[in-house]
Amino acid sequence: MRDLGSLGVQRLPPMLRVRVRRLWLSLVPIAQCAIAAGLAWFVAFDVLHHSRPFFAPVAAVASLGLSLARRWRRSVELIVGVSIGILVGDLVITQIGSGAWQITVVVAAAMAVAVFVDGGPMLPTQAASSAVLVATLLPPGDVAGYERAVDALIGGLIGLLVGALVPVNPARRARRDAAGILDTFRDLSHQLAESLRERDEEAVYRVLAEARGTQSAIDGLRSDVLAGREVGTLSPMYWASRERLRRIAATADPIDNAVRNFRIVTRRALGLTQRGVAVEDPMIAIIDDIGDLFETLRQMMLAEPGESPDQADAARAVRSVVRRARTSLADDVEDLSEAALLVELRSLLVDLLMVAGLKRSSAIAQLHLNK
Repeated sequence: MRDLGSLGVQRLPPMLRVRVRRLWLSLVPIAQCAIAAGLAWFVAFDVLHHSRPFFAPVAAVASLGLSLARRWRRSVELIVGVSIGILVGDLVITQIGSGAWQITVVVAAAMAVAVFVDGGPMLPTQAASSAVLVATLLPPGDVAGYERAVDALIGGLIGLLVGALVPVNPARRARRDAAGILDTFRDLSHQLAESLRERDEEAVYRVLAEARGTQSAIDGLRSDVLAGREVGTLSPMYWASRERLRRIAATADPIDNAVRNFRIVTRRALGLTQRGVAVEDPMIAIIDDIGDLFETLRQMMLAEPGESPDQADAARAVRSVVRRARTSLADDVEDLSEAALLVELRSLLVDLLMVAGLKRSSAIAQLHLNK
């Protein structure tokens, strides 16, 4: 069914396809928010009999949101911020009364206390909004103000509970993100090799421009890795997956470094092409082979435990290219920039060995074995 659905989505116009995909990926977070909002209202209104406990579902949705990362942090900031705002607002308004300038004072005081307590972005905002509510709608000392703090606690805790019991698969998003990045650089590597064979400066520049535009994908990978580890900590359903999550998380930095090094390789290649220097065929072949390595690593990221290729398979594939990328390839080059290109390619191969599970020291040792 998933394959059929993917096939149907691919037939849609590009703009609509992006929107459908975005909606599909957000279905579980949307369901989490909806369930948490209804449950928070039920607990605050039907169980605790708070009058108009609007902030319970608001807090539940705010603590979850569509972003999967830092939900625990958001919940704590929301609860503490609301409590600070109510406390400061109640104390200040009791002394100076209500009015325009009083709102100015109470907002400044609540935000100052919140910033002093913690530097989180949500804390001052929640403190300020709660203080405004006390200054405008809730008389000082009114029980409704304290009920709002309780509602925030209820909403935040229920949001975390729903996130733990109705979780997004913590590994799937990170694996998908990593595979998407590797897929992109597989194609870019092959395009760069072909552009160098053709000595096509414009084509090399296009590769560089596309490589530079991938930072948002890297940021998404890091965010989803963080979210996955958080789900793995909070949700009993995925406690057994913690080791796998750790391995996936360990690939984020090497993938980021590989992307950065690929950009350096492409800039170096662009400089050579602009000066009319023909890159040696063995180096172009290595760039082409690196495209195949990106594909092997992509398949590794998507493989289920026990399936091939695994990390050992991927490491063997990278080592085979490392053996061909020996430093002696630069012995006969006329342009020093071409020798520098080989250095950058070897550095990129270290990153790919680390994506395949090797520690940095072990990955560097592979280069020394193949000089």
